[in-house]
Amino acid sequence: MYDPTIFENLKVAIENQVYDLDNLERIIDITNRDDRMDFSVMARDFAIEFTLVDHDNVTAEIVLKASLEDLAAEILEKPDANPGCFLILRFYKQVQNVTEQCKNIELALNGIWEEDVYITQTLSFVYGHEASSYMNMIEVVFNHKINEDHISEIPEFLDHVLETLVVLNDI
Repeated sequence: MYDPTIFENLKVAIENQVYDLDNLERIIDITNRDDRMDFSVMARDFAIEFTLVDHDNVTAEIVLKASLEDLAAEILEKPDANPGCFLILRFYKQVQNVTEQCKNIELALNGIWEEDVYITQTLSFVYGHEASSYMNMIEVVFNHKINEDHISEIPEFLDHVLETLVVLNDI
């Protein structure tokens, strides 16, 4: 019988709760979903993107990643291994006043997310067009792997994602 991996169990748990926010609660609109097997490095990636209903200025993307090492350690039941997945959260937002808005974003995210995250902001624009605004990709990387023990924390995690979307829409 097939025994699902940590990645599969987390993916289904996250996906189900995000789809509930879209279909049942109508708080968000899902805009994209990716589920990939990267054969060049034998890794798994899952990503789901969404915006708040009636506030599509900021997009959230939840990314779940499992490496070959983690997948193999789990499937082969290696005794000293600690398999799990990495969780990355991205937000995409247009900014005009880079200095002020990026500083406000940094302060807001540091107030919402726990201390063991790494937050970066990457700005980009289309060359050849006047840069009156920049796309800001705000990335929140969690410094530890997660596993099925964290499934019960998904609702609280999603509450923080929604809170971040509201705050970012107001900046």
